[in-house]
Amino acid sequence: MPPILNAQSLTKQFGAQPLFRNISLIVEDGDRIGLIGPNGAGKSTLLAILAGQVEPDSGELAVRKRARASYVPQDSRFPSGISVRQVLEAALTAGHVNQNEREGRLRTLAGRAGFVDLDAEAAALSGGWRKRLAIIEALAGEPEVLLLDEPTNHLDLAGIEWLEELLMSSSFAAVTVSHDRYFLESTSSQIIELNKVYADGLLRVKGNFSRFLEEQQAVLESQSRQHESLRNRVRTEIEWLRRGPKARTSKSKARIDTAHAMIGRLAEMDSRTAVGTAGIDFDASQRKTKRLVEFEGVACDVPSSDGAASRRLFSGLDFILTAGMKVGLVGPNGSGKTTLLRLLRGELEPAEGSIRRAEALRLVYFSQMRELDESLTLRRALAPESDSVIHQGRTVHVASWAARFLFTGEQLNQPVSNLSGGERARVLIARLMLEPADVLLLDEPTNDLDIPTLEILEENLLDFPGALVLVTHDRYLLNRVASTVLGLDGKGHTGQFADYAQWETWLEEQDNIASGKANQPASLKGTATESQAPPASSVGQKKKLSYLEAREFAAMEQRVEESDARLDAARERVQSPAIATDAAALQQALAEFDQAQQQSDALYARWAELTEKTG
Repeated sequence: MPPILNAQSLTKQFGAQPLFRNISLIVEDGDRIGLIGPNGAGKSTLLAILAGQVEPDSGELAVRKRARASYVPQDSRFPSGISVRQVLEAALTAGHVNQNEREGRLRTLAGRAGFVDLDAEAAALSGGWRKRLAIIEALAGEPEVLLLDEPTNHLDLAGIEWLEELLMSSSFAAVTVSHDRYFLESTSSQIIELNKVYADGLLRVKGNFSRFLEEQQAVLESQSRQHESLRNRVRTEIEWLRRGPKARTSKSKARIDTAHAMIGRLAEMDSRTAVGTAGIDFDASQRKTKRLVEFEGVACDVPSSDGAASRRLFSGLDFILTAGMKVGLVGPNGSGKTTLLRLLRGELEPAEGSIRRAEALRLVYFSQMRELDESLTLRRALAPESDSVIHQGRTVHVASWAARFLFTGEQLNQPVSNLSGGERARVLIARLMLEPADVLLLDEPTNDLDIPTLEILEENLLDFPGALVLVTHDRYLLNRVASTVLGLDGKGHTGQFADYAQWETWLEEQDNIASGKANQPASLKGTATESQAPPASSVGQKKKLSYLEAREFAAMEQRVEESDARLDAARERVQSPAIATDAAALQQALAEFDQAQQQSDALYARWAELTEKTG
């Protein structure tokens, strides 16, 4: 059977520089292709060509007879006034689904994505739920291949896991542009990197993302050896040419031609391998204050969209943000993550409780909305006041500052509106770096960033000496950077955890409790709109042990035994005749005994507290 899609020698350019040239790519039944590459490589354009949305400048795209390809672009938008049901009905009609089967298929699709209210207005949904709707809309016609452009950008963590399960359990082929490394690892059977660094313009490796990294390293090392070998040969030929050989023989003519050809190949290879990385380096203030922000019994309300009484996002939040702390803020869409950042910034006042901030606290905020004045040129976006910026006490010309973020001199006078999503993110990061910060507040900073830039961002966030509060759906970044996870479940509850896995376990426990009371599905579905989230009516009710408390309680008996052993050993040292006449040794032994006694008393008190809490 022929492949579903067969693209041969595709070339596309905008302006003078081609995005890609002579790219060939085949999509066959069952393929799960992860399409990656640096910002500006043309991934979205290539995906749109495969979907038939954009025509290549040259090359051909062959589609298997009667094969259907469905395309989900990065930005999922729907006309106002159209309901979820109407979107799906239109998609089923366009897919020529039998009239008698449409209602059943509509409910299957909606249920698969977690939609409960089919009459909700599609345009009013959160970004994550619009993305879910766009994906099942694309599936309505039962395509042979699904083309997804950055589908995880607007999905929350539960939505990403939903999409992973969808892709792994479905029979259609898929080509997905993504920079989410965990997502690529779990959903891809092969990875294609679109990058001019390769001689063919791309590297295709069968296997998951880990396998791709191994093969990529081997290919780049091989290319590097070839590059160095060619450089040495060119160096020899240049020395020969400098001696001025007379082209009187055919042998001399041939060598001169060969030398010029080699010099041309080396120049072409140099241009391909000159790949830069963004120079990200956040500037911290020199504040010595330990406690930066303290939340005590904080509750937050938001107005309901239907005009009813306000809805409580969360309550009873006790949290202390200290210098050097790296906090990952997680929760389903609509749970209040961005609202919590606004509380931290002082834009909102809590409905209950108090928030104390250190004096003259400097917070730097990266908004997921990517607010940039599109009428500005890149020059003015990077350097608003003049043609230079001040970074870490040094004056840097705007051209050098732009080059640090992989922009060329020719781009400086172009409007911001011409930039890709990843390029806009780099502009915002460049602006943030000019502001010394006690606290970095980053709301989905990874959207549209390519993998090399993500790696640089991770390293700098780890090295940043100030405090960090990070909202992200990138689980790899979260696990690598966050030392504490603050989780919101979307139902009024909060919790603090050591890592993302603990938060997931707690979330499942919360849902299981809710399932027992309301006979609802055990897995977290999120909410299509903020007004659909259930009220936090159970906040004041008696709770069982939390996940962390249950772990603490399970290990408490062993900790008490170890504490008793330390206390007995300390008592024996105090009573030993050997140190009775040594005042210094006796004083040290008494101090150790007092410390061991205090630790033992604290453990027994905590054990009693947890025992009582279990009933």
